Amino acid sequence: MTGLDYFAWVVFITIIVAALAIVVALCKIPGKIAKDNNHPQAEAINVAGWLGLLLSFGVIWVIAIIWAKTKPVTTNVPSEIEDIKASIAQLQKQLEAKQGDDAC
Repeated sequence: MTGLDYFAWVVFITIIVAALAIVVALCKIPGKIAKDNNHPQAEAINVAGWLGLLLSFGVIWVIAIIWAKTKPVTTNVPSEIEDIKASIAQLQKQLEAKQGDDAC
């Protein structure tokens, strides 16, 4: 092997290492965005980013990016339950008042 062959091998290995580094950097992007935004499903987004780029040729990876950028919808369930209980109590009072008027 000549010096030119060794140089070709070094260039070839450098290109492969650079390609792998780019793939790893791209796979980390959705998870990093989710963690920076304190997304509650950051770990799931991270997994979707890795699997999406490696297994689905980027389709799920794009969805993971969108998922990481969205703000999750949180509902205040205890508050809603209290509102419903108050509405039921008010309706019961109205019904009792109406039944009392009908009895007379």
